[in-house]
Amino acid sequence: MAKPSYEDSIKRIEKIVESLEGGGLSLDESLKLFEEGTRLVTFCSKRLDEAEQKVTELTEKQDEEI
Repeated sequence: MAKPSYEDSIKRIEKIVESLEGGGLSLDESLKLFEEGTRLVTFCSKRLDEAEQKVTELTEKQDEEI
């Protein structure tokens, strides 16, 4: 199964937050959503770090060529 995109992960995190803030969930449901949200936040953070690294590498490479 392919990993979700960064954008899809952010949308899912937003839905999870809405569900948790809305209440009406059992403790087990809340914990399950919280766990999923935590995994997605970690994934998104890693993707942002990778993108930042790539931008840094490209910028340094461009500076070397000038």
